[in-house]
Amino acid sequence: MEGNRAHVVVVGGGIAGLAAAWYLRQGAGERVRVTVLEGSPRIGGKLYASEVAGVSVDAGAESMLARRPEGKELARAVGLGDDLVFPGTLRSAIYTRGALRYLPKSQVMGVPADLTELARSGIVSPGGLLRVPLDQILPATLVRTDVSVAAYIRARMGAEVVERLVEPLLGGVYAGRSDMLSLEATMPRVAAVARSERSLLSAARQLVEEAPKDAGPVFTSLRNGVGSLAEAVAKASEADVRTGVTVRELHRTEQGWRLVTGPVPRPEAVEADAVIVATPGPAASRLLKAEAPKAASELARIEYASMAVVTLAYPADAFPEPPAASGYLVPPVEKRPVKAVTFSSVKWPHLAKDLVILRCSIGRVGEEHLLQRDDAELVSLAMAEMGDVMGVRGLPVDTRVTRWGGGLPQYNVGHLDRVARVRAAVAVQPGLAVCGAAYDGIGIPACVGTARTAAARILEHLNLRGE
Repeated sequence: MEGNRAHVVVVGGGIAGLAAAWYLRQGAGERVRVTVLEGSPRIGGKLYASEVAGVSVDAGAESMLARRPEGKELARAVGLGDDLVFPGTLRSAIYTRGALRYLPKSQVMGVPADLTELARSGIVSPGGLLRVPLDQILPATLVRTDVSVAAYIRARMGAEVVERLVEPLLGGVYAGRSDMLSLEATMPRVAAVARSERSLLSAARQLVEEAPKDAGPVFTSLRNGVGSLAEAVAKASEADVRTGVTVRELHRTEQGWRLVTGPVPRPEAVEADAVIVATPGPAASRLLKAEAPKAASELARIEYASMAVVTLAYPADAFPEPPAASGYLVPPVEKRPVKAVTFSSVKWPHLAKDLVILRCSIGRVGEEHLLQRDDAELVSLAMAEMGDVMGVRGLPVDTRVTRWGGGLPQYNVGHLDRVARVRAAVAVQPGLAVCGAAYDGIGIPACVGTARTAAARILEHLNLRGE
């Protein structure tokens, strides 16, 4: 303690770490001194925006769920409320069976709730369509333990629904594979009905009917990109934010914690009363190995997917017809290098400056070979995709390639139990907490939620909650 001020160090300057610093400040005011240590040259993690053709466009996350409050509330609290923007359209498509086909409105993460809509979409073949209603007469597939998404949905509705609907939607979020991803962790509403309902089709229909009809837009963003949220949160937290500082070791002391930074020949020590580890799983595992080995072991088992985002800006007349959808997804069975396309200037109309700005996502788990190509080759793949699918002709006026190595945690089967074991192991260490995308969700609101929980734990430990 420095007088009556506690010193809390947050390791990691992504949105979770920055939000944790802000919540600490909100909870304790001047009674706490917060230091954020970030190993990379900038803060924000996967929140990063830069100019493409003179327009600020996100290079990482480009939206946040509007129906989960933490992200919007944080943006408003740090002075960005007037910058919140909402999509011009959320109509999206699947590129499958040789054409762009619009997603049925009645579906839950790709699980169809209306056979007529599914038939009209043309996403699955006639044979695949005939397989779906068998769900209503097959014996129950009651799920008692966590299983993969593919295992359960394939048993109920057949392979095509998994391959051409569920797989691309999950791939768009996690860059993962449905035969590995946890049903409980990635599709909790479906998992809940899988424990008690026989028919998935009927259960999906009920879930769609129960969804609020006046809940407002599903997603929101910020006028200068959600990348602008990081700087605003950092400033509002009044924390001492240091970039280019890698924490190599973390040790308990009689007074609290010691963090070792700096190069191996010239180590530097930072003393703290409490620590929040807000780094991805591999880095958190290394830091916790000495003092929380069980947590470290579990975190080391969380796999990460790598991907690249290729942003292209075209003159509007390069498209034979203006894009009508916010974007489209590509199932792995199509064997195309681009797995998703977002027409950013259609989804976010404020970006439209007589240009069509779009983002192509490349890379899933098991496709690391694609990312070994240089930037020029990735741009060529994205341009070829636009020419083949959208009929685009001519060259873009600007391009940008952003690589996210190990960027997306994989919530594989057993993930929720693994996270529970991590938290149990961390909980026995006074003055230690964890937060970030490795735990309860990879979206911005979920990361902010884990930050709030971590900050509350530290404030309680330091007896700094309330006035």
